Amino acid sequence: MATEQEKKRVLVVDDDPSLLKLIGMRLTGAGYEIQSADNGKQALGILESFKPHLLISDLRMQGMDGMALFAATRERSPGLPVIILTAHGTIPDAIEATKKGVFSYLTKPFDSQQLLSTVTDAIRLHPVVEEDQQHKDAGNWRSAIISRSNKMEELLQQARQVADSDVSLLIHSQSGTGKELLANAIHQVSERCDAPFVPVNCAAIPETLFESELFGHVKGAFTGANREHVGLFQSANGGTLFLDEIGDMPLNFQVKLLRALQEREVRPVGATQSVPIDVRIISATHRDLEQAITEGQFREDLYYRLNVVELRLPPLADRRDDIPLLVNHFLNQVLARSKKKVTGFSDEAMEILISAPWPGNVRQLQNVVEQTIALCNGPLIPVELVQKALRDKPSSLPTFARARDEFERRYLADLLKATEGNVTQAARIAGRNRTEFYKLLDKHHLTPDAFRE
Repeated sequence: MATEQEKKRVLVVDDDPSLLKLIGMRLTGAGYEIQSADNGKQALGILESFKPHLLISDLRMQGMDGMALFAATRERSPGLPVIILTAHGTIPDAIEATKKGVFSYLTKPFDSQQLLSTVTDAIRLHPVVEEDQQHKDAGNWRSAIISRSNKMEELLQQARQVADSDVSLLIHSQSGTGKELLANAIHQVSERCDAPFVPVNCAAIPETLFESELFGHVKGAFTGANREHVGLFQSANGGTLFLDEIGDMPLNFQVKLLRALQEREVRPVGATQSVPIDVRIISATHRDLEQAITEGQFREDLYYRLNVVELRLPPLADRRDDIPLLVNHFLNQVLARSKKKVTGFSDEAMEILISAPWPGNVRQLQNVVEQTIALCNGPLIPVELVQKALRDKPSSLPTFARARDEFERRYLADLLKATEGNVTQAARIAGRNRTEFYKLLDKHHLTPDAFRE
């Protein structure tokens, strides 16, 4: 199996020893690390040390049943996905459980492929954020960057390599991707970590105030300068100065910035003496600076001074496997400061989030999560709220699995309508035996009785 699956841990809870053993064997054979418990209280104890990525629990157990275990688990690990095992007679209870935030349910008996498919989907759509031991050893320098994608991992390894050197870095990326988070992470793991990290958005400073803001001014330097002002270069002395949106810096200030970097000193406005500075510069932009140089909007000599090493931060659309992690991170942030009882996003809503184009990147995703939580009236955020937050624009073509599931659901519903809920007749038309047909109905939460007149 895949390396990613080999690392995933699953806790299985059931008071039936034979079923517990069977599920454990199937998941272990598929490359998962398994722990088992025969009751809910034992499972809660295992949760503390095992830290699973998924919980599978029987619905009906002596003492603490599956729903009580789910509720207790949610208090300890809000993002942990849960799959409920149920018998045919308790399917309505299992369906109700999914409305409360349970990822899915499996009807006993179930086949291996159905089990593995459901487990894979649960871990993919609702990944648990965990700290890699390597990151712990590195002092958690990258803890604020929520990611598991290969592209981000390559970028972070490159960032770690250059962090200890004092060369100027240029981060190039679209807006909303987290340029400041990356710059701060580099600062935190550098030798300058004990000194200030000072971020400044060049696009937010009026052109007339650039020199005063970055270099400072003395009292009486100009009208309104009633006291001395220490500039951002001096504030960051010994540390890192992060110049975001450097492409929006006025052309007439660029030569002054270049001189300050070359001479390692600044002269506050109105002062007669320069002040030595010791700062590392990390700059960032979403613009094509080489094109800006061609158009005469950016100085070529400053560009090469700033761009000793360039880091390209990928857009969210190129790191879609990070979206469930980010969604859960933002969800937990909002719930920590609100009284909402939201437990997560429905599977359909999460699929929409994963496939959306995200022109606004991580910032837009955070906005969508906060908006849908604010408007949600139940425990699970439905797909309709996500679509509304995305302004009802179709995100993209559905995945093959999603399109197939939608076809299956509609086909089965049409069959039950045509046969008025006669399962034997519907199964014969579909070319399936009754057992297989019932499994398909369970998968799509379709009840034959609802189609009988």
